[in-house]
Amino acid sequence: MIVIAWWTLAYVSVRSHLASGPRLKLAARQVTGWRSSGNGSIARVTVGRAWSYLAFMPVNFLSDGEAARYGRFADVPGRTELEKLFFLDNADKALISKKRGPHNRLGFAVQLTSVRYIGRFLADPLDGVPTEVIDYLAEQLAIADASCLKLYAQREPTHREHAGQIQTKLGLKDFGQAEAELETTLAAHAWNSGDGPTAMFQYAVRWLRENDVLLPGITTLTRMVARIREEQTERLYATVAAMPTSEQVEALEQLLEVPPGKTMTELERWRQGPSKASGPGMVKALQLVEEILGAGLGRLELDVSVPRRRVLELAKYGLTVRSAQLKRHPDARRLATLVATARRLETKTIDDALELLDLLMVTELLGRRTARPTSRR
Repeated sequence: MIVIAWWTLAYVSVRSHLASGPRLKLAARQVTGWRSSGNGSIARVTVGRAWSYLAFMPVNFLSDGEAARYGRFADVPGRTELEKLFFLDNADKALISKKRGPHNRLGFAVQLTSVRYIGRFLADPLDGVPTEVIDYLAEQLAIADASCLKLYAQREPTHREHAGQIQTKLGLKDFGQAEAELETTLAAHAWNSGDGPTAMFQYAVRWLRENDVLLPGITTLTRMVARIREEQTERLYATVAAMPTSEQVEALEQLLEVPPGKTMTELERWRQGPSKASGPGMVKALQLVEEILGAGLGRLELDVSVPRRRVLELAKYGLTVRSAQLKRHPDARRLATLVATARRLETKTIDDALELLDLLMVTELLGRRTARPTSRR
């Protein structure tokens, strides 16, 4: 009874912590497949392995819907889409006609059009293929009974043989043949764009489809995206952090300290800017400009290889993150953020001062106009 109760609790716990979709199905299969050894030890070890695998799957930056749609039929194609993407031309029909039996001809057609549409061969060539697709292909091949396709699903060697023939006909490359080129392409894209993991994943899928490469398993691609994105992010931190001199590094680090008798760090004070549109506020704004320009931190020369967009993203983060949180970042990331933020603050404080001056001038002119007596007629 104790073992059964513990097993049930573990199953409910896994289900309650995981979203619905492919990952939930995996959890259910893992859990329901366990067997008790009588003392509960196997169940506890298996729970740990399953939980770890699911919690750290590299697919976790994709939503369940995005993961479920990868390399599969996400929706039922409409008639226009069927006629555009599942039309069999004469060359297709000539190749299909060589197959013996209507079930083989229809099955071959399903694999041929499916790989064109979703970018990969399905382990089960009929898994998830909409009935509308099968009926449309059967109609083109003059096969009256599309249910004969059930026979095609019974011979796995035939599926593999047909997939090989289709791959050759369409000139599709295996993922391994293009893996190195994709890594180079993704690295350049990540360095220049700073895109998030989902955008990079979608970029990788588009590149594979455009270059006639069969899509790999979702875990293979998500791991590659996550690794390359992390590598290029670390490269950005290291490149920018290497630019300041030792004296400038010390000055930048001091921005995260609270001076004696003050309530905020120098970085937070610099970021605040002028608070009131008044004469004293204008004086404080100009004093802040003078202070920041005098520090000379904004005139750091950046490596020409560093994309301006990436530096602006670092600065945007540096202008909002709390100083205490920034201090806890690894050295390279913290210093790179401070460099980008100091450069941005130099221009930002000047812009703020000019905007304040414009506002004061407009306010002064409107005040004089209002105070001017109205002339009598």
